[in-house]
Amino acid sequence: MPRDIHKILCPLNLRHAELAHPAYGETLRQARWHGAEVILATVVPEMERNLNIHDSEAFWMDRLKKFLKENPAGDVAVRLLVRKGAPHRQIVKLAQSESIDMIVMESANPRIQDYLLGTTASHVVNHAPCTVMAVR
Repeated sequence: MPRDIHKILCPLNLRHAELAHPAYGETLRQARWHGAEVILATVVPEMERNLNIHDSEAFWMDRLKKFLKENPAGDVAVRLLVRKGAPHRQIVKLAQSESIDMIVMESANPRIQDYLLGTTASHVVNHAPCTVMAVR
């Protein structure tokens, strides 16, 4: 029996927002199909590399709002979140704390070091408490 899907998490790497469209588009398609809410999130480093950014959470929230404005969700309810830390850990924690039913995220082609260390998507697939759809 299929699971009910009420909340879908779409984590975006806003440093590479132009690559996020396939996962975001699939998220909106799934949300419309299931009548689900979308949580659009980005995970930023604890220590910002750009020293000109004084409030990184506010800066990245503005970038998330800009992404949503440039890529409207139409009739889908969207909530925006910014988290600090390691993306692979924060995505799993967010899925747990928000009772997420599905995660839709990008999956890059692995490089040689990814086979040794693992990718963000592979960690999320192995540790998330919900269904994970990896989009290429």
